[in-house]
Amino acid sequence: QCRGNESQISSCPTSPSLKHYCSHDSDVGLVCAGHTEAQLVNGFDSCSGRVELQYLSEWGTVCDVSWDMRAASVLCGKLKCGSAVAVVGSDWFGEGSGQIWADVFDCQGNETHLSQCPISSWSRSACSHRQDTGLICSGSSLAIHEWQVRLSQGIEGNVEVYLMEDWWRVLWDSWSESVASVICRQLGCGSVFSFSSSSPSSAEHRHMCVTGFNCSGSESHLVNCSSAQVVNCSSREQLSITCSGKFNSAHSSIRLVGSGGDCAGRLEVFHSGSWGTVCDDLWGIKDAQVVCRQLQCGVALSAPVPAQFGPGTGPIWLNAVECEGNETSLWNCRFQLCGKDECEHMEDVGVVCSEYKEIRLTEGCEGNLEVFYNGTWGNVCVNGIDEETASLICQELNCGRSGRESWSKARVESAPNWLDDLKCRKHDTTLWHCPSSPWGQNTCDKDNEVARITCSEDKNERVVRSHLKCSSSHHRQCSDQLPLRLSGGTESCSGRLEVYHNAEWGSVCDDLWDIRDAQVVCRQLGCGPALSADGSSVFGVGSGPVWLNRVRCRGNEIHLWDCPHSLKNHTDCSHRQHAGVTCAGQRSVLEFGEGVCAEMGVCPLEGPE
Repeated sequence: QCRGNESQISSCPTSPSLKHYCSHDSDVGLVCAGHTEAQLVNGFDSCSGRVELQYLSEWGTVCDVSWDMRAASVLCGKLKCGSAVAVVGSDWFGEGSGQIWADVFDCQGNETHLSQCPISSWSRSACSHRQDTGLICSGSSLAIHEWQVRLSQGIEGNVEVYLMEDWWRVLWDSWSESVASVICRQLGCGSVFSFSSSSPSSAEHRHMCVTGFNCSGSESHLVNCSSAQVVNCSSREQLSITCSGKFNSAHSSIRLVGSGGDCAGRLEVFHSGSWGTVCDDLWGIKDAQVVCRQLQCGVALSAPVPAQFGPGTGPIWLNAVECEGNETSLWNCRFQLCGKDECEHMEDVGVVCSEYKEIRLTEGCEGNLEVFYNGTWGNVCVNGIDEETASLICQELNCGRSGRESWSKARVESAPNWLDDLKCRKHDTTLWHCPSSPWGQNTCDKDNEVARITCSEDKNERVVRSHLKCSSSHHRQCSDQLPLRLSGGTESCSGRLEVYHNAEWGSVCDDLWDIRDAQVVCRQLGCGPALSADGSSVFGVGSGPVWLNRVRCRGNEIHLWDCPHSLKNHTDCSHRQHAGVTCAGQRSVLEFGEGVCAEMGVCPLEGPE
């Protein structure tokens, strides 16, 4: 007997006097006002087409920045079309009309319906119907080879097209540079490297070929070019091309690693069955811009810094990448396959994009809650934050089981208020799934409405997630972060460095401690550049264990845990050897990235439009 304003059904009053004998024929069901139906439109069959979703009675398309292969697989499964084979652009199935849904589906890929995926508006951006997303499921005839292409020798050789359940050679008189570009793009093989004619098919090949393709060069698939015809090969020459390299041009073929997020890190590409890095020869902000666009991570912020996110391992695949800056994929740029001994991993490229997000508490495991977005650290308003939200934040920062909120004044007056009305639900597993107002839209006062969080190892009887071990449930994910704080200094940006590990604060040994390590600490704490790396317990002797030793940073890492280090109880380090830092002062903008983005006209704004 709910009144309608309860937050959960267990809060509704019941009437013990009402006794009914029910069977499953009387089971209750309900329909909520959110997303109800989905369909694929304008495809070659029911398992391919433009994605359209229905909210209430209104149908609309889906913006491609809101959609990935995991969400696509969920939809294919719901439509009984198998799994997702490819997420494609509007050039495949045309542009839609009317409403465009920009909500981001954060699916794991194993859900049975899109309604089971958390929906967030964190990455909402302005979309047009040119960005309508399309989908090909494994149950589609498109996925079973029709209009697929191949080269007879992998990345080079005679062009063959699969039509009418057979492979057909393409005649030389179909040749144009635009046709070859589409073929290499469809194969995920980069750009056209060379082309030539080849001798007619040998006797063991069939005597029919394909001709008459007419492409503009911008298509992503041969099926979008005007229709070809099957003709007798006779003695006519056939088309042979060489593409620049065999790569999978899907979203997963490049990634950024080493930052803890998807939108910043060391650039890695997938080639010949393994991930490898990219050499920084000729690398610039235009190349980084293309990477951020391909990964749907906004615009590039950072200047090229070799091995900024640590040297990689394994092969170095690409060198001398040269993009114009407006390409939609790295594979549309000029590049060379890296030869043996041309580059070392100390030259690995790193990229930071505007959609890279991070949170921190200003005093280690307590303090003002700050979020990094669009190149700038900013505030989070206290409106909406409750114990559920505070506890999730503490667990995500590896700061304990539970948390409580209070209000405070902004630490940096010039920092933007990034988030307001942030309120996590019981099923949210990361802060980025929690509903909030859009970026930069807020009604809070920097003097007394900025969120302050205090974390604790204590359980909170009102918060279920605080009772879970991090490995016991999907509601409590383990975190590999190492919270930092400075103690014993006269200012908030100087002091003895302490790290939180195994539910206890401990010190850092000063073996190998130098200015490069201090630079990373000051950057991570938002305290500007490092003035000195202090050893010999100049800020006093700490208590508890010595957790870290032999830290070896290069100085350009974002976090201290990105640096090589030894994490354990170092009983061999004397309390007279505790490390500390002295930083220049507080600062809200991440240090790398300024100046360079101005040349591209893509510097982050003080707040989103």
